[in-house]
Amino acid sequence: MLRRLLLATTAVAIIGALAVPAMAQTTLRLVSKDLLTTNPDDMKEIEAIEAALKAKGLDVDIQTVDLPGGTSAYVEALGIMLLSGDIPDIIYFQGGDQKMAEQGILEDLTPWIEKSEHVKAALWPHNVDRMANYPYLLYIYPPRAPQPVMRKDWLDKLGLQPPTTVEEYEALFQAIHDADLDGDGTAGNTLGLTGFGNTNELDSIFNQAFGVTGTWMKNAEGQWVNARVTDAEKAKLAFYAGLAAKGLYDKEYVTNTFDVKEDKFYTGKAGVIFGSSPEVVDIYSGKMRQAHPGEDITLALLPVPSGPGGKGLAAVDVAKESRGWAISSLSQHKEEAFAVIDFMASKEGQDIDRMGFEGTQYTVDASGKVTFTEAISTWYARFFNAANWAPPTPLLSPTAQAALDTIKANFVADNSFVWPAEYAADVDAAEQVYRSWVARFITGEASLEQWDQFVSEYNAAGGARMAEYARTRLNG
Repeated sequence: MLRRLLLATTAVAIIGALAVPAMAQTTLRLVSKDLLTTNPDDMKEIEAIEAALKAKGLDVDIQTVDLPGGTSAYVEALGIMLLSGDIPDIIYFQGGDQKMAEQGILEDLTPWIEKSEHVKAALWPHNVDRMANYPYLLYIYPPRAPQPVMRKDWLDKLGLQPPTTVEEYEALFQAIHDADLDGDGTAGNTLGLTGFGNTNELDSIFNQAFGVTGTWMKNAEGQWVNARVTDAEKAKLAFYAGLAAKGLYDKEYVTNTFDVKEDKFYTGKAGVIFGSSPEVVDIYSGKMRQAHPGEDITLALLPVPSGPGGKGLAAVDVAKESRGWAISSLSQHKEEAFAVIDFMASKEGQDIDRMGFEGTQYTVDASGKVTFTEAISTWYARFFNAANWAPPTPLLSPTAQAALDTIKANFVADNSFVWPAEYAADVDAAEQVYRSWVARFITGEASLEQWDQFVSEYNAAGGARMAEYARTRLNG
């Protein structure tokens, strides 16, 4: 009797199990500048994320949307796509997000983060401030603080110590320019340093040196004004212009793309390059070795210089994230979309995102010891750099770790803020005037003797109105 009962119970259990429907799969559309169907590594990571989530009971099909590469092309294409009504569930922004937030397209992430299993613990201090001010973008990374690096063998050949002052930096750039470090038989054809797009990279280490302490500074009358119209800014730009006039700074920086900038560094056309993050510093190291097979080339991190205004990395904007991940407020799958984001902030997600794959970026021996391969030098995280994640063995090179330590030691919050929508035109117009004049100063098309003309145009374009509003915020 007992045997028949057990058999019957087992049969019912089997029938019940067979009757349970298969796990329902959710399709999530994701768009990111750094996740493309044409990149095998990107797709391998997406597949790994899907498999890990499925093992946890969440079956998602993450469909990536391909958009043009390059920051400006991506931003433009993304804006056109979103305004057409084609809005993916998960969206990576690198500009253009505020307009979408104002239209109610982006989800307020505050309640999601508050109840998250992993994201909340993974935030860096500046992330917390930024989310409080603007809760639509999430970018879990240390502050982006570009720092200069150069080939250590070149520094050794010059017989110079790493520069610690503004004057020593100019001397280093001059020495690079005058020597034939690239061995092409011609001295004087190597730039001291190169850049791309704008001067933000240089500003990262030279702002504080020249006394540009933040976005807003007080003038002689004690009134808040934008730092870009101050004597400190003028002195800094005079330094940049002087470097360019001597052939030490790349006058083509405005038209350089990031890959052109990098190529000039790898091919020896420029001696110093700025890495936007510690991870990028290691990527530069790996690409430099690939460009020079058989040579033992390492990069040296150059120090933050002191100058007439002080010393330190540029103040960090905590008004909002300038880039990062968002979730569509119109998505029918917000729970699943945030589950992907939350997973990427977990240890398991970070292991995938930061370390790559066993057998390629790292190996594991019988004892469980992890050893990174040369391939790790060109691997990069597609999602996050969680503050609470630690690799099983050092992931950064000593040079990159030193860059991270510098960022941690030099963090200063800026006094900038998010502009109301009605000031958008002023902000854009003033920015265009500033960038245009900076390029003209540096290339020599305009002289610093025309500084008052620049200030007048800047204020007329919106700078004066912006300063008036800033005083209501900063004096309150």
